[in-house]
Amino acid sequence: MLKVKDTLRSTVNLTFDGRVIKNYHGPDAPTRFTNEVRILKHLENSGCGFVPKLIEADETKLRIITNNCGSRVEHLDEKRIQELFAELEPFGVRHEDPDKRNVTYRQSDGRFCVIDFEFATILPGFEK
Repeated sequence: MLKVKDTLRSTVNLTFDGRVIKNYHGPDAPTRFTNEVRILKHLENSGCGFVPKLIEADETKLRIITNNCGSRVEHLDEKRIQELFAELEPFGVRHEDPDKRNVTYRQSDGRFCVIDFEFATILPGFEK
């Protein structure tokens, strides 16, 4: 397993079989966990294909497991970043942290993907 992120809010590990394991800790960890699970389920139900797919959510461990959406992006201009995050809105989601660190590149189909939905919101009219 490879540790790819270790901050005050979460630790993210990448397994060798292509899964991403994210453990929440720090301020408001249960709230951030619950929100990310809710957003990922909403996006999957809405047919959004450029975000991680939720494989498992363990509320007692505050841990999610998703598929891997590609590798981190080193260079991307601000205009393209804003376009990528705007692509979420037709699926009813505003990311709320539109930064390059939350963009990956999926080489299998040449697609930029968006990750890390702890602070995202579901837009009015899209709540189910």
